[in-house]
Parts: sequence; structure tokens; C-alpha cells
Amino acid sequence: MAAENTAEPRHRSRGRRRTTHDKRHRGMKIVAWTAAGIVVLGGTGAGYLYLELSGNIESVDIDQALGTDRPEKADNGSENILVLGSDTRAGDNKELGGGDDDGSARSDTAMIVHVHEGHRKASVVSLPRDTLIDRPACTDSEGGTHPAASDVMFNSAYSTGGAACAVKTVESITDLRMDHYLEIDFAGFQQLIDELGGVEITITEDIEDAESHLDLPAGTHRLDGEQALGLVRTRHGVGDGSDLGRIQLQQAFVKALVQQVRDVGVLTSPTKLYDLADSATRAVTTDSGLGSVNALMSFAGGLKGIEPAGVRMVTMPVIYDPADANRVLVEETRARQVWDALRNDRTIPAAATEGTATGEAKDVVDAA
Repeated sequence: MAAENTAEPRHRSRGRRRTTHDKRHRGMKIVAWTAAGIVVLGGTGAGYLYLELSGNIESVDIDQALGTDRPEKADNGSENILVLGSDTRAGDNKELGGGDDDGSARSDTAMIVHVHEGHRKASVVSLPRDTLIDRPACTDSEGGTHPAASDVMFNSAYSTGGAACAVKTVESITDLRMDHYLEIDFAGFQQLIDELGGVEITITEDIEDAESHLDLPAGTHRLDGEQALGLVRTRHGVGDGSDLGRIQLQQAFVKALVQQVRDVGVLTSPTKLYDLADSATRAVTTDSGLGSVNALMSFAGGLKGIEPAGVRMVTMPVIYDPADANRVLVEETRARQVWDALRNDRTIPAAATEGTATGEAKDVVDAA
């Protein structure tokens, strides 16, 4: 069940938050629809390409690690997919992500993608990595066990026990069964954007952040992979400087990305299809249920009917932690409205996200 939060909601003070640099935590909310788009490609008439690409796919057996002590599967035709962005500092990601390579990886980004019954619309809920939660005891995919911990950051679940512990923690918070798991890394993100020919966005104010190597004046830009990575990582140059503001940037960028995929005709070009699929399958890790050609094809058939207008993106309702300006707490009452809506396959009510912390960067980025 979801971790209990006994702190009373309090209004935060005015002014910018977070002036300190934290190299270890970067966001990539792009991953939700990039990852979903990977499998959508399989249903476009060129699914045979997966016979050649299946060797690229890495998968983890999350079901075996978690066992049977999990929320029940939904029986209404809906599905929940946990999408993570991993900021491991090893290999190509070390140069892109910055910071030290200490051999660990972190889930900088987490999204629950809920595909509604009929597979014509989806709800995407971003989970702020700075949220303080009670992490449940869990078993990782290698069989290692990890004790429960209280009042720890949400993204500690992944760094502690990998994908299986991240799924266990999300299911504990939401009481929702995660049917699938997708993960993408820094290097894969950048290459995917370059394969698409960049993404066009409009910025309503100047964004300058030396830490994310980003310097963009207000106006319309076509971002290449490196610039796009800088945009979805930046936090100091927009809003109140918090991870919540970065989430708002990233959600806007995802919408622009979805439109870009449609504009470049990737679903009708065999060459673009192969290039993107090759890059994508090398960039992602899936649960074992999606780790085969047949599974990807089946999953693809359930996603390709979703139009951009049918996607609603929100952030898990949170409040700033009165004891620490760099942390947030789950706003339990409103969060429960979100999880109940998804459990019952309903639209998330607008009231569920009203009056919660936002990050103050909602209108900085828009699709061109």
C-alpha cells in the first residue's frame, strides 16, 4: 500500500528554491513516449525487422523477483507501464551525464504510463525523484535482498535494488500493478533524438544553465540530441529551480516529440524505421514480458491507436517538505484520487492536482 505521510500540508515560502548543484540527479521525462514509440513502430507493417533487432534487447525478470505479494492485475483492459530514465555514469553516459562514475545507476526519471481500456487514450503520471517515501523491503533481479527504509528519496529504490526494487516501490506507493517496465539511458536518449532529425520547440523565455550545457534564447528552435538532453536535464534556468519545474519542461518536450515523430513520417519510412528501431532497442531495457519480438509486436498493437490529443500528463500531487526545501512529500489525499482514477480506468480529475506544488515552469516550453 502507499506509504503514509503524516506531515500537514503547509504553504511554501515565495522565491526561488534550490540554488545548489546536484550533478547526480538528472531528469529525462522524454522517456515515456520515446520508449512507447519504440514498440509502436513494430505495428506499422515492418515488424519483421524485430527478427534482426531482437538481439539488441536487454530484459530483466521482474515478476520472478517480486513474487506474488503484489497488487492484483486490472481486469478492465487497461495496462500500467513504469518508465524509468537511468543516469548511470558508466560508458557513454559518463561524458553526457557529468559527475563521477561510481559504478552505480540512478532513476532520475519515473513515469507511470496508464493505457486506458480500448487503447485510445493514456494518462501519464510523473513521479518526482525528490519525493520522500517509505521504501519497502525488496528483492533485486539477482536475488539480493534489501531492507525497508523510511523517509528516503524515491529514486533511492532503483539505486538500491535496480528495476525490481523500483517497481516494488511504485506499487507500494500507488497500490497499482505495473504490468510492464521500460528503461532508457542518457546516450540512448541523445541518439534517438538525432535519428529523428531533432525536435522543434518554442521557448517563451531565455534558458541558460551552464550545468546542463544549455544556452537558448526565447524563440523557436530545432534541438539536436545534445541540446534536447540539456533541456530535459535543466532545472536551474527555469521556474523555481526545483525538479518539479524540470518535470514541467519535460512534459512539454514529450508533447513536441510526439508531434515530431508524426511530422517526419517515421512510421511510413522503412529506412527511418530501421534506424530508429536499431538505436532504440540498443538503448532500452525491458521487463521479460516485453523481451521478445512477439511480445513487442503485441504491445505495439495496443499503443498505435493513441493520438497525441488522447494523452494527459500530470505530476503526482506533492507539497514541499517544510523541513527541507530540496524535498517534497506526497499529498496523500489528492494522490489517492489519482491512483483511484487509474485503478478504475477513469480520467484523472482536475481537482487531484489543484493547489499542489508545481515548479512554476508550466509555460516555458511549448511545441512549435
